[in-house]
Amino acid sequence: MKHACKEKPSCYRWLQAVITTVFFLCWATVGWGQNLSVKGSVSDTKGEPIIGASVVVKGNTTQGTITDLDGQFTLNVPSNSTLVISYIGYVTQEVPAKGTVKVTLKEDNEMLDEVVVIGYGTQRKGDVTSAISSVKSDNFVKGAVKDVGQLIQGKVAGLAITNPNGDPAGETQIRLRGTNTIGGANTAPLVLIDGIPGSLSTVAPEDVESVDVLKDGSAAAIYGTRGTNGVILITTKQSKGGDICSVEYSGYVSTSMLAKRLEMLSGREFAALYPEYDYGYDTDWVDEITRTPITHVHNLSLMGGNSKTNYIANINYADRQGTMKKSDFDNFQGRVEITHRMFDDKVKLKFGIFGKKNQMESTQNGGSFRGGVYSQATRRNPTEPVRNPDGSWYENVNKFEYENPLALLYESDGNVKKTELRYNGNITYNPIKDLTLSALFSYTRENMNRGYSETQNHISALRDHKNGWSSVGSYTEMEKLMELTAQYNKTINDHKFSILGGYSYNETDYEEMWFDNYGFQDDYFGGWHNIGIGSALKEGKATAGSKKTSTNLIGFFGRATYSWKERYLFMAALRYEGASQLWGTDNAWGLFPSVSFGWRITEEPFMKNQQIFDDLKLRVGYGVTGSQPKNPFLGVAMLKYGSYAYVNNNWIQTIVPASNPNPDLRWEEKKETNIGLDWVSWEGRLSGSIDWYNRLVDGLIYDYAVPTPPNLYNTTTANGGKMRNKGLEILVNVIPVQTKDFEWSTTGTFSFNSNKLESLSGSVFKTEYDYFNTGTVEYSGQVADSHRVQVGESIGNFYGFKVVDVDEEGRWIYEDRNGNLVNYKDFTHAPEDKHIIGNGLPKYYAGWNNNFRYKNFDLSITMRGAFGFQIINGARMNYENVKNARMENRLKSVNDLVFGKHTLSPEVEPEFNSYYVEDGDYWKIDNITLGYSFGNIGKYIKSLRIYGSVLNALTITGYKGIDPEVSTDGLTPGYDTRDRYPSVRSFTLGVNVKF
Repeated sequence: MKHACKEKPSCYRWLQAVITTVFFLCWATVGWGQNLSVKGSVSDTKGEPIIGASVVVKGNTTQGTITDLDGQFTLNVPSNSTLVISYIGYVTQEVPAKGTVKVTLKEDNEMLDEVVVIGYGTQRKGDVTSAISSVKSDNFVKGAVKDVGQLIQGKVAGLAITNPNGDPAGETQIRLRGTNTIGGANTAPLVLIDGIPGSLSTVAPEDVESVDVLKDGSAAAIYGTRGTNGVILITTKQSKGGDICSVEYSGYVSTSMLAKRLEMLSGREFAALYPEYDYGYDTDWVDEITRTPITHVHNLSLMGGNSKTNYIANINYADRQGTMKKSDFDNFQGRVEITHRMFDDKVKLKFGIFGKKNQMESTQNGGSFRGGVYSQATRRNPTEPVRNPDGSWYENVNKFEYENPLALLYESDGNVKKTELRYNGNITYNPIKDLTLSALFSYTRENMNRGYSETQNHISALRDHKNGWSSVGSYTEMEKLMELTAQYNKTINDHKFSILGGYSYNETDYEEMWFDNYGFQDDYFGGWHNIGIGSALKEGKATAGSKKTSTNLIGFFGRATYSWKERYLFMAALRYEGASQLWGTDNAWGLFPSVSFGWRITEEPFMKNQQIFDDLKLRVGYGVTGSQPKNPFLGVAMLKYGSYAYVNNNWIQTIVPASNPNPDLRWEEKKETNIGLDWVSWEGRLSGSIDWYNRLVDGLIYDYAVPTPPNLYNTTTANGGKMRNKGLEILVNVIPVQTKDFEWSTTGTFSFNSNKLESLSGSVFKTEYDYFNTGTVEYSGQVADSHRVQVGESIGNFYGFKVVDVDEEGRWIYEDRNGNLVNYKDFTHAPEDKHIIGNGLPKYYAGWNNNFRYKNFDLSITMRGAFGFQIINGARMNYENVKNARMENRLKSVNDLVFGKHTLSPEVEPEFNSYYVEDGDYWKIDNITLGYSFGNIGKYIKSLRIYGSVLNALTITGYKGIDPEVSTDGLTPGYDTRDRYPSVRSFTLGVNVKF
């Protein structure tokens, strides 16, 4: 924490004042009484004893017991306590603690009173008619997680969460129900933190109470264009109840190691293969750039108040070290939220402030860790030294893209600092019993400042003569949100309905500037702290730039729900929305409707005598959402600067067209049908859901080639093609064992998605070809196209040459465009002879999560996998080729027999082909956590839990690279680049304590 506050000493005084005040208020209002021995019994409405019912002290779940075979229990509790008695399939009760208590639990076979978060409100789980998944804090992934995405990894069917690298400053990637656009603005689910837009890294994972995922169109349509890829609703910890006073601390320390290393040639092995390039050393370059890191994270939550006024203050500090040297990430953030009720609880005021500051060490311009450092370490000749005899770095400036990885790290200096400040307020007014008026306001501002310099000993100075190359930059991003809603809820006999209406205004503003310079005479008076004195500025070689973008989104929305006898359920929603990106077109506003129905079959008379299902519900939904263009003003004619012209003895930069007008440009529309089935059996110990969906994206936004003239510009942005995603999602929850001392609960998830681009052309604009290439792969200093997006195929296809064998001398045998086999010397490598050789998007995802409790011990094991996809192995493509013109290191597998026949011939040139495409199927034991919970310890500690965990414990796969969990983003998934920060395995010791 000292490091986080080192630039502002007042931070200490503020933090000290807050903590001191809160502790004083807490201890001043708590009366510590004597323990009380409580004896009691728990039975059902028929008088039968309930075995294994949970009896705990409210606010202290570690102080409790379970009823015995006669439904009896005995428990020592503090006086004035409240007991919470619960059992699966029954309504939970709270009773005051006294000498003898007798509790009768009523059946609640539906188990559907659990509240889930939906758009602009909450709903009973039993009333939900859309595809919604909810994960509570008890089921989060434990251990050294980086963001909220890792908390729910593998726990929501259909939600693909990928952690493609081990960079402590990196973030997880999320994709829900496939890829849904090729040019729209929205590619990832909308993330809302307590109703306010953010990201998975906005709030600390330790400050999250629950995560709800709106998956289908009928659930997300209330958010219009923002919800087209689904919605992730993050709810932070809240202060609840009557008299409140608690302090919770959680913290952990962890270390990590590379989960897997590439098996490169040692110095001795390299010298044997290339004796003419033996320099006599044996350097393990990956060892030279790695370390044993230490990460520590601390979270303090302070909750206090009463039923009228309460607050929560949360402070989080994280100091994360990466396994790579000079890859550090520090984060300090705090959140305070105050809630006040007044006028007989008719008015509720809520005000919150959130602040965050993070800093990451930078070894590349504008980023964190330079990925090229790792690839330089793997490619570097292991017989070369790290330093020259005089202590300077050993470099070979005459070799292309060949750089000392240690010099890249230690001859560069920089950092990236970000600060975020968010204010939010909420006013809720209930003028009458069933009517709720609400207003939400938020203002968010994020600032980033970065600086980066390379010394006179950096390769950029030695080879490229850019002495002291330096760069500075900054941006400011602002977002305003206002949402006004009115909701009326009413129950009349067997009829229950609600009506919601609202208005939303969302505005963003982004400004950025940067400046690069070089030509400093030394490392002492220049660099990014004094960037203006570099000679490149005087010579006109320095670069600078700036930009500004603003957007706004306005929406009017409404929703109605209805249920009869909780048997027939209905929900309909409508949003009318306008986006500034479509300004100047005839379609700036879009209409997004949705409707869904639910039928609780078990409420029918003919189901009353069946013994299989406690609850069975059929859901059917349909919804339309949209996506606007990424950039503004694409529907109007724009101008830009072009080349220079000599006019009146002066060079003048010309102004040329930048786009063609298209008043018909409109939203992409995603039309989705979802059919689902929810069930509960075995008195709540077996439950689950199945969802089938069909998504059609109509009017894909694409840049079409057009003739000039008559057009002013050679492309026009328009709507045209169609894309379809179809899939199946299954969730099963089971409690196989539940006794007084032992409980085992398990959850399984499975999802399947099929993606197809049905067309690229529209009714007006046509494509010359039914495909386009995108993405590149790199090998031995060359690049080639990696992916093809083609009508009739799935997004994510690899496109390259197909090899099926080698000849007797180890040269490739290809399959040409006609399916004929062609030997290496006769193959022309024409683009027409390329094939689809794999796909980087998994078709299937699965997860299996297990939680065990034995007395005070708890064990959780989280597993997940992805199947039905391929990976381009960038390391093998670069390091398995025997022909080594650049004399770089090689994998030990360079000596393996290709197709089991012969080593690859030295005649074969490096290239991208199907031999380097591998099946990526994997199954991970992702997290193992073992904990022990104590009850009251002394007078002041209400509960204490200690735990140890392993993250990324084991990967079962046939993939030969370091980790098959690679990037699945955008149109170019599945490329395992050799510049990737390697995945890590983390070991954690932690503690949770409540005062």
